[in-house]
Amino acid sequence: MNEKHGPNPAEGAATVSDKTREALRAAHLYYMQDLTMDAIAHELHTSRSSVSRLLSHARASGLVEISIHSPHDLPSRIEQEILTRFGIVAHVVPVPDHASDVDRLDRVALSAARILGRFVDSNQVIGVAWGSTMSAMSRHLVPKSTHNTEIVQLNGAGNGRTTGIVYASELLRRFGDAFGARVQQFPVPAFFDDPATRRAFWRERSTQRLLDLQAGMDVAIFGLGSPFAEVPSHVYQGGYLDPADYDGLSREGAVGDVATVFYRADGSTDGIALNERATGPDFAVLRRAPRRICVVSGRAKLASLRGALAAHLITDLIVDEGTARALVEH
Repeated sequence: MNEKHGPNPAEGAATVSDKTREALRAAHLYYMQDLTMDAIAHELHTSRSSVSRLLSHARASGLVEISIHSPHDLPSRIEQEILTRFGIVAHVVPVPDHASDVDRLDRVALSAARILGRFVDSNQVIGVAWGSTMSAMSRHLVPKSTHNTEIVQLNGAGNGRTTGIVYASELLRRFGDAFGARVQQFPVPAFFDDPATRRAFWRERSTQRLLDLQAGMDVAIFGLGSPFAEVPSHVYQGGYLDPADYDGLSREGAVGDVATVFYRADGSTDGIALNERATGPDFAVLRRAPRRICVVSGRAKLASLRGALAAHLITDLIVDEGTARALVEH
C-alpha cells in the first residue's frame, strides 16, 4: 500500500524558526550596528538580495518596528543558557570571530548605547563608571527625554598625571545630554596615596552627599577592567597604576575591576590592598542597585566577566557573541 505524506509540521516549524532567527540577526546588524547590506551579506555568507528579503521579512513579521524586538518565544540559545546558569538577562551582539578587538568594542558599544534607553527613565539615579567601554558607548547614546534624573560618577578619575576632570566630565556630559539629566561629578583621585586620606575624605559632607546618591542608585552602568585585554582598560593605560600596584594585584590574584575596585576569580575583594585606596563603590553598595548593566567586549575579558558574575554584580549583560559563547561552553 502506498501512502502519501504531507509536509512534516515539525520540519515546517523549524524552517520558519530558522528564517525568523536569520531575519532577526540581519536586522540587528542593519539597524543596531549600521552595517550596509553588502557588509551583512559578507558576514552572513549570502547575497545582498537575500539580506534585503530578510530585512523585509523582519519588518513584515513585526520583528522590527522603530527598534528591534526579539520575540519572547525565540531567545537565542546562548542568551537562554546564560539566563539558566547565571540568572541574568543577556543581550548578545552578533560580531564575527575575525573582527579585531577594536571593531568588536565599537560594535558592542553601539548596540549597548541603543539598548540602554529602555532601562533609563525619569526620577532615577544612574551611576556610571568611567572607562574605555563606557567612553565608546557614550559616543552612540540615543537621546531620550527624562525629568528629575541624575547621572552620578561612580569613581574618581584623577592620578599623578591629570585631575581626570576633563576626561570624566566629557563622558558624563554625553550621558547627561542624551537623557536630559543632571550630572554629579566625583572630583577625587581614582586611588588615594594613603587609605587614611580616603577615610578622612569620606567623612566630609560634600563627599557624603555623592556617596548617598551612589547608595540610592536605580541603575548602574559599567564595563569590566582587565589587564589582559587587547583594548586596554583606561585604568591600566592612563597612569593610574605603578609597577608595585601591578605586582600586588598579581600576588593577590586579581582578575579585573569594576569602577577601580578589584576582585578575584571567586568574586572576593577582601585582602586586595589597592581597594583600601580605591574610590569606587564597595560591591555591597553596587549590589543594592536594582538594575546593574555590564557591557563586555572581547574574550580577553572572560576571566573578569566570570569574576564579576561570581560577585553577583550583574543583572543585565551586553556582550559580543564570541565572548558569550566562550562563557557558556567552558
